[in-house]
Amino acid sequence: MNFHSMSEKDSLTQLKTNCQTGLSSDEVAARQSTYGKNLLQKKKPKTMMQRFAEQFKDVMIIILLVAALISFVIACVENNPNEFFEPVLILLIVIINAIMGVVQESKAEKALEALENLSAPHSRVIRDGKDSVIDASDLVPGDIIRLEAGDFVPADARLITSVNLKSEESALTGESVPSEKYADTIVKEDSALGDRHNMVYSGCSITYGTAMAVVAYTGMNTEMGKIANLLEGEGSTQTPLQKKLAQLGKYLGFLALAVCAIIFVIGRVNQLDPLDIFMTAVSLAVSAIPEGLPAIVTIVLSIGVQRLARKNAIIRRLPAVETLGGASVICSDKTGTLTQNRMTLVQGWTANMNEPENISSDTENSNNIKNLLSYATLCCDGSVQFEGDKAVHIGDPTETAIILAAHNNKLPQDFLNKQFPRLGELPFDSDRKLMTSINRIGDQNVVIVKGAFDVLMGRCINTGFEKAKFINDQMSAQALRVLAVAYKTIDEIPQTLTSEQIESDLTFMGLVGMIDPPRPEAAQAVKTCRAAGIRPVMITGDHVVTASAIAKQLGILQPGQRAVTGVELDNMSEEELNQQVKDISVYARVSPENKIRIVKAWQSTDAVVAMTGDGVNDAPALKAADIGCAMGITGTDVAKGAADMTLADDNFSTIVDAVREGRGIYTNIKKVVGFLLGTNIGEVICVFVAMLLWHKTPLLSMQLLWINLITDSLPAIALGMESVEKDIMTFKPRPKTESMFAHGFGVQIILQGIMFGVISLVAFHIGTTMTGLDEGGQTLAFMVLAVSQTLQAFHMRSSKSLFKIGLFTNSALNKASLIALVLMLLVLFTPVSTAFGLIILPVNLYLIGLGLILVPTVIMEGAKAIGLVKSLHHHDLEKQKK
Repeated sequence: MNFHSMSEKDSLTQLKTNCQTGLSSDEVAARQSTYGKNLLQKKKPKTMMQRFAEQFKDVMIIILLVAALISFVIACVENNPNEFFEPVLILLIVIINAIMGVVQESKAEKALEALENLSAPHSRVIRDGKDSVIDASDLVPGDIIRLEAGDFVPADARLITSVNLKSEESALTGESVPSEKYADTIVKEDSALGDRHNMVYSGCSITYGTAMAVVAYTGMNTEMGKIANLLEGEGSTQTPLQKKLAQLGKYLGFLALAVCAIIFVIGRVNQLDPLDIFMTAVSLAVSAIPEGLPAIVTIVLSIGVQRLARKNAIIRRLPAVETLGGASVICSDKTGTLTQNRMTLVQGWTANMNEPENISSDTENSNNIKNLLSYATLCCDGSVQFEGDKAVHIGDPTETAIILAAHNNKLPQDFLNKQFPRLGELPFDSDRKLMTSINRIGDQNVVIVKGAFDVLMGRCINTGFEKAKFINDQMSAQALRVLAVAYKTIDEIPQTLTSEQIESDLTFMGLVGMIDPPRPEAAQAVKTCRAAGIRPVMITGDHVVTASAIAKQLGILQPGQRAVTGVELDNMSEEELNQQVKDISVYARVSPENKIRIVKAWQSTDAVVAMTGDGVNDAPALKAADIGCAMGITGTDVAKGAADMTLADDNFSTIVDAVREGRGIYTNIKKVVGFLLGTNIGEVICVFVAMLLWHKTPLLSMQLLWINLITDSLPAIALGMESVEKDIMTFKPRPKTESMFAHGFGVQIILQGIMFGVISLVAFHIGTTMTGLDEGGQTLAFMVLAVSQTLQAFHMRSSKSLFKIGLFTNSALNKASLIALVLMLLVLFTPVSTAFGLIILPVNLYLIGLGLILVPTVIMEGAKAIGLVKSLHHHDLEKQKK
């Protein structure tokens, strides 16, 4: 059905709905069963079997399977049942490894799916005669929706009313300029999509104005749904860290292949069995390359993302988790982020009063103030609904404060709107810093304008603003947010409303002052920032006096630092701003365009910048910042779409908590990388040196694979779940370009690898000498290497002593290690040992093995005690100052 060729009234009739009351709950339920969810069909997820098959795509695994097949064929030819153990066991280990890979991948995917649901778009809808906010996926044809600048259009809809509406439709039409929309237009049935000026489309965004519309099509029936199969999703992009680790894996792969080639040549020269030496070489290559590392890093990242979600920080892009830990500057809005975002009107003043009058919910105000509140309320788009004794604020908190104050003076918004209906409006935008409505009051068309005093003053015809300016400054000095109200009457309403025509020649009416007190936790969060070497910066549209008062109260504006206005900022060149940016802690009366300049100025100092924003015009600054943080409550859909992270509670302390978690996640990934690389290097050294010295392999292929399976999976993942260290916010942020292996961490990994290689070689030599059998040496080396590597996961938890942080405080690691040790005991002391080429050793050898297993503990604890094990964080602040 072509709703664009119908009138608004016919569209409503066709969809059997009412623009005043919307659909009833029963009708919504009936239509949902008919039309389903308002969602685009997603790409069909991979089946478990497909995921399982993908685990075998790795070149090393393929080589290993080929080797197992060759071994199996030889066993068949020689008709020796004992020869079947090795290929079957290798196949079993590879299958177990693949199953674990599928489980890990599924967990990561489910975590990210849960986050997608948390950040799902919402829509403002009229149902049962009431405004409510619902998930956009619950919309049905016939729903009446409200739209304003910054909203994503949730479904294809026919406009019922519109005021200066513009929609950005480049995703559908390719037009880069927003399309102007008019509710009262009727277009031809065969008109092109871009010419349907009375329709708005799913997936597009509102860039200007306000509207009411009726949903015409949902889900796959929308224009976006029709071309959904042609659209490419974002895909699972790798984070920079994952890319670096994948590159590292390739380098290690080439190195391992070179080592394997040397081992194979040495084996052949010494006339070792070619299949045995080939299997050992391939197994070593598989063990040497931590092919599970990227998957484990994804798991650690997804676990971290879930932690962040529980702290009200919803991550939209995985790379943001890495960047968070390096944040060195947080540029934050004031209202709602550093403050409570619960504006309360406390003072009012009109031009015929000497002093401001206090406003409270307990007392009724004078007629002057009542008149001022009536006009201000008529020029508000927000609303306050009452659920029992609880007032539910919908919309801009500045407006809801005015509406509530009027309500407390027995001037409810619904009554005012019915008594003095709105005939036209110019919506607020951050460039004009004004909002205008035209209302019919008595027999006159009255233009009511509210906005910033310094802007409105220049549009008034009154003279003698000295008193008004004094009262404005007086209110601002008390950290009150001040709005001015002005009006004029007009004979006729212009067909096209412009700011120049409507918002000029006004009569100044008065001022209202409201307070938005700082959040109780904000001051502590600022203190934590400074302790962590992070610079907090306030950016606000408020008056500089108000902003400075709040900033001083919170500890953002400190002695020697400055507060500047948007005008002062506009007069600075890029070079001047870059030079002065470190001295400025407060930016007041700034435009969204100014925000981009502030971000780039800080980035020119190599800072990692987090920037908050909520409006449509904030989107470029959010994209330009290293970490864009959108507001979850007051933020527009456009801002959320441009951001890397959404703050579900619009709270500054949530950003600080997120940085703390980000640091913890990055540190945990470093621990996992150090653990896996250190143990794998130990395996390579052990086999390589043994082949050079004794022309024997100290570990058989299936022994290496089993160690790899045990140590590279459960303990590594559990290590990534380590709690964030208590002192993590006492370290300076890491620089942008800092390598993961900086500050001696790479050297530590190599030294740890050498340590494991040496104790394994010693175990092999002792075992072979004392039993007179290679199997004895291999059994002891196998036990020592496997168990000591499992214990190494505990040592990697912190640069502090294991006894200081608590031996068993990581419950996930305790469980993983227990499982690993039980599996090792089964392999060592049950008939399964025969399949692994192991034998039962004399008791004294097990005691020697236990001693060798504890050697890394002694070395690691000793190194930590004398400061050889470096912190995984950047240098602490005191060292930086020196």
